[in-house]
Amino acid sequence: MIRLILIALLLLSQSAAHAAEVAPAEVIEVAPGAFVRQGVHALIDKSNAGGIANIGFVIGEESIAVIDSGGSFLDGARLRAAIRLRSDLPIRYVINTHVHPDHIFGNAAFLQDAPSFIGHRDLARAMQARGAHYLEANKLLLDPAAFDGTEVIPPSQVVETQSVLDLGGRRLILDAHQTAHTDADLTVLDETTGTLWTGDLLFQKHLPVVDGRLKGWLEVMDKLEALPAARAVPGHGPVSLPWPEALAPQRAYLTKLAADLRGLIAEGKTMRHASGQAGQSEKDKWLLFEEFNTRNATAGFAELEWE
Repeated sequence: MIRLILIALLLLSQSAAHAAEVAPAEVIEVAPGAFVRQGVHALIDKSNAGGIANIGFVIGEESIAVIDSGGSFLDGARLRAAIRLRSDLPIRYVINTHVHPDHIFGNAAFLQDAPSFIGHRDLARAMQARGAHYLEANKLLLDPAAFDGTEVIPPSQVVETQSVLDLGGRRLILDAHQTAHTDADLTVLDETTGTLWTGDLLFQKHLPVVDGRLKGWLEVMDKLEALPAARAVPGHGPVSLPWPEALAPQRAYLTKLAADLRGLIAEGKTMRHASGQAGQSEKDKWLLFEEFNTRNATAGFAELEWE
């Protein structure tokens, strides 16, 4: 037991040293005490260290919550360094909005803070199913300097339907949603500033990616629209957008995709036809369209053909 404790302490000290050496991420204060690091519009590769998603943190009077940790250990360490430039309050929570590696692979950079890792009620299951594959894939995509130390850290605290975190004079409302972008989507509403952290339930500029249910996503957007937020932090796109107006482009794309798919299904077309035709009228409105629209059309076809 003593040996295991010593090994754990050594790993934590190495993690702390690694994090201390990195340059802090550039973050923008989108509302008082709410900071966002904007991700690049790209696929994960060696040039971006996995930093393709919008990630950030909220500072309360007594503690700090991280909302998505980034796409690698290095990405998370850079975010942590940015936090420490602004506050020495304890980092008490690391919230993961869903299972995708660009949002969860920075978790290990915060182990030294001993936070609660928080996620959707189904996040642990999703991590168990996908985590090994994500690690294997990203190890090939990233430089060792970025990837080393990256690991899958499941939630130590889950949100069944809704939970409230108190950062000291500042409450965060966490809502677990039905299957939409993924099967473990979580949103975070900062009551103090009316800032809604959507994770990948909101994309702008970067084409939305359907890894859950197309119909479910459209239904979740209707519920999100009613939330009392002033602004939203999307998973991909600008660091802050007016709410609920920010939903319009994504809703238009997903609605058009669903309509095209239903039309093709009614005509007796196959999934192959759908993958090349559905959603094509939206092509010029989105980045990374070629990379993801075929996948969206295929997933949507499989779902809608059984309506």
